[in-house]
Amino acid sequence: MRRAEAEPDSAAVGAGLDALDTPVTAHRRSVRRRLLGTVLPPLAAFALVIGVWQALWASAWWPEFKLPSPGTVWTTFWAITVDGSVFEIVWTSGHRAVLGFAVGAAIGTPLGLLVGRIPLVRAAIGPLLTGLQSLPSVAWVPAAILWFGISDPAIYFVVLLGSIPSIANGLIAGLDQVPPILLRVGRVLNAGRFATARHILLPAALPGYLAGLKQGWAFSWRSLMAAELIAVSPQLGIGLGAYLSQGQDFNDMPMVLSAIFLILLVGIGVDLLLFRPLERAVLRARGLTTP
Repeated sequence: MRRAEAEPDSAAVGAGLDALDTPVTAHRRSVRRRLLGTVLPPLAAFALVIGVWQALWASAWWPEFKLPSPGTVWTTFWAITVDGSVFEIVWTSGHRAVLGFAVGAAIGTPLGLLVGRIPLVRAAIGPLLTGLQSLPSVAWVPAAILWFGISDPAIYFVVLLGSIPSIANGLIAGLDQVPPILLRVGRVLNAGRFATARHILLPAALPGYLAGLKQGWAFSWRSLMAAELIAVSPQLGIGLGAYLSQGQDFNDMPMVLSAIFLILLVGIGVDLLLFRPLERAVLRARGLTTP
């Protein structure tokens, strides 16, 4: 009798253990499926581009100096990787972009709060921010060179004018979507202006603000490339823009394509490693996606 009672108990314990293991297995399958869905499509697209490129090169529609083969471009890229110059090139541009973007965020965030919350300020400089955002950053490069010379301040000036309007407008768009009831709750709780901005406005406007930060980074990166491409000087070092300019000066298409590849690689890497995880975290916190 005791043995008969023990057998169902053992079966129940085993079933319970299997039930505990099932979510882990399902989670592992979900993670594996998510990784495959994230990694395989870009790799397939990249392979397709390389295949089309190779086919165009093999067809000899353009001469070699205009359209080199993927292997030739890879040889050029691998040469600067082996000698270590690629790290110096990426660092020169990368630290400028990060510093300029950080300063742009520090300026654009309070500016966006002011424009988004004070109607008089919005009426005064709101259209100016929209106009600056639509203005190509390369248009500021000649003026920056005349004001600051071919120097780092000229480059940072162009980067800031590229990032600040996008960050501010992103925050303004997020603030416009904050439900008024949240502000009334803050007033009921006697929240001051700083507490309201920190604990109510910014968290509620986070999706729009994050979109503005992402766009601000893209504009910062584009502005930096435009500035480095035009403002070339030995004192500024060799960044990605200067490396691209050298390829143009030497009529070296593999060098030009290697620079373009590096610019794309940094831009995609920042999006995949920084902004995309932040976006998923914000959506997950708001229950808009599965964990």
